[in-house]
Amino acid sequence: MSTQRVLLDTIDDVKRFVSLVTAFDFDVDLVSGRYAVDAKSILGIFSLDLSKPIEIRLHTENPAAPLEKLRDFLVS
Repeated sequence: MSTQRVLLDTIDDVKRFVSLVTAFDFDVDLVSGRYAVDAKSILGIFSLDLSKPIEIRLHTENPAAPLEKLRDFLVS
């Protein structure tokens, strides 16, 4: 599992993000505080506080290629 932080501050960002992660053949979660949602669910994402960066968890042994696809959303 790999953990990073992402920022999804517009509706278009959320749409593009979901479009990318739905192509992954492994589970992806978004975690904000004590809430965790499926990152492939637009409704789940909109239930989170998107005004600040949130944690993304990629449940894969090789996260390099997926993280490269998500680089526009990653924050340090």
